[in-house]
Amino acid sequence: MAPWCDVPRRARRLASDPVNDNRTPANDQRNIERGGTSRRLAAVLVALGIAASVAAPAAGAASAGRQPLDGFWRADGYGTIFGIGQGRLTTFDTTATSCLPGVLSAKRTAATRDSASFTAPAGGRRISVRTRGPGRAQLRYSGSVGAIELRRLSGLPVACSTPTSDDPVKVFDVFWTTFAENYPFFAAKGVDWRAVRDRYRPKVSSNTGDEELFAVLRDILKELGDAHTALLAGDRQFARPLRPGTRQLDGIPAYLAFNARVQKFIETNATHQPLKQWGRGVIGYADLPDGLGYLRLGAFDGYADGGFEPNAAELDRALDEIFTASRTSGPDRLRGLILDLRVNLGGYDGLGLRLASRLTGRPYVAYAKQARNTPDDPPRFTRPQPVPVRPATGPVYTGPVALLTSGLTISAGETFTQAMTGRTPRPERIGENTQGAFSDFLWRKLPNGWSFALPNERFLTRDSTSYDVTGIPPHLSVPGVLSDEELNGDHDAAFAKAVSYLTDQRRR
Repeated sequence: MAPWCDVPRRARRLASDPVNDNRTPANDQRNIERGGTSRRLAAVLVALGIAASVAAPAAGAASAGRQPLDGFWRADGYGTIFGIGQGRLTTFDTTATSCLPGVLSAKRTAATRDSASFTAPAGGRRISVRTRGPGRAQLRYSGSVGAIELRRLSGLPVACSTPTSDDPVKVFDVFWTTFAENYPFFAAKGVDWRAVRDRYRPKVSSNTGDEELFAVLRDILKELGDAHTALLAGDRQFARPLRPGTRQLDGIPAYLAFNARVQKFIETNATHQPLKQWGRGVIGYADLPDGLGYLRLGAFDGYADGGFEPNAAELDRALDEIFTASRTSGPDRLRGLILDLRVNLGGYDGLGLRLASRLTGRPYVAYAKQARNTPDDPPRFTRPQPVPVRPATGPVYTGPVALLTSGLTISAGETFTQAMTGRTPRPERIGENTQGAFSDFLWRKLPNGWSFALPNERFLTRDSTSYDVTGIPPHLSVPGVLSDEELNGDHDAAFAKAVSYLTDQRRR
C-alpha cells in the first residue's frame, strides 16, 4: 500500500484491503508514532540542506553547487509547498493552521539550466519541474495530465520548520481543515462540512486512542462516500467508499475475483470465445462476426511492474497488435468497435489519452482540468488547463464506437470516457452512469504519521460541465449492468445493445 503515497490514481492500490480495527492495539500505535512529526521534519530539512532551527535562506541566494530551481515553491491550489535542494524534491502540506512534511520525497535524476527531473522510489514515479519565467515554474507528474503552477517563495515559512503536536484533537483539526480548504464537492453532495465538524469533534480529546480516532475519521469519509478518499494508519486502512448503489469491492482480491467472473461471463455469453490478452490480463480483445471488434480494459494501470513508462509500453504493444493496418483500413477493416469499461478501476489518465489517440484521425480537446484554489472560497478554482487528444502516428480506428460503462467505471476510466465525448463520430455510451470520481488523489500527512487522501480537482467539458459526483450518464440506459442476476444468467444486455447499435450504424 505504501506506493500509493507517490502514485496518485494507481488502480492496483485504489481498492485497499478491508479495514481491520483489531490489528493494532490503540495505544501501541500512538507509542510507535509519537514524535514522528519531529523526526520527519528534521529529516526533510536535513535532506534539503536547511538547519532545523531556522527558516530557509532566500531562494535567490547563490551558493556552491546550487541549481537554478533550488528553493521553495508554493503551488497554485493543492495546499502544497515544494522544496528543491541537495538533489531532492520534497513537499510540505499546508493549511491555514498547519504545515507538515508531506508524503513525497524524490531524487533528482537530471537537470539543465531551466529544468530538473526527479524519481520517487515508491513506484518509480517521475516528476519534472521547468521554469516559466521569473519566480514561476511548472511541475508535472508522469502519467498525469495537466501541470501544477508554482510560485517561488523567499524561504520556507517558519511554521513549516516547527514541529506540530500529534495530540488527537490537532490530528482531527488538520484532517478537517484540509478538506475544508481543498475538497470541491461539498455542495454537490449536500454536505454541511461545519456541521460535520460540530458533530464529530466533541468525540475526540487528548485521551482518545488510535482505534477511536481512526473510527471517527473513517466515519467522516463514509459520510462523503467519495471513491477518491482514503485513510491509512499502519495496518488500519479505509479507502474507496463507492457511492450508494454501486457494488462494493472490498480490496484487491475482491476486485480480481469479480473481474475474473465478469470476463468468464463475457467470453461465455457475449464474445463466445476467449479474449486475447495483454498486460497481465487487464487488456483483452476479440474479433466478432460482421466486422465488429471488442476491446475490454479492466484498468489504465497494472499492465507491468514499475511506473507510467513500462505500463505505457505494454499498452502500446497491445494497441499495435489490435489496431493494425488491416483492421483500420481496406476491405477487411472494422465496421464497429465495442469498448468495455464496465469494470475499470482507473489508473493513469495519460494511458486513457494514449488509447483515445488510436481512435481519432484529428486532434481535439479531451477536457479541461482545474484545482480548487482558494481555501476560504470553495467556488474558486485555478485556470482551466485544456488537455488535447492527438492522433497516433500509426494506424488509427475512426469508425463507430459503442462504449460500455457502469458505476465501476472509475477515475481514469471516467476521464477516458469524458475524453471520448469530443470524438467524431461521437461514441454511443451504453449502460449506467460512471462513478463520478475524476480527480487525482491529493495525498496528505497527519501530525501522528497517518496518511489520508482527498480529491481537489474537477474535469470540465467544452461547455464547462463537470460530471464529478453524478458520473457521466449513458445515452442508452441499461439497468442492472453486471448485477448478480445478470451474471448468473446467460444474456449480456449492454453488450447486445452495443451490437445492435453498431449493426444499425453499418446499415446507414
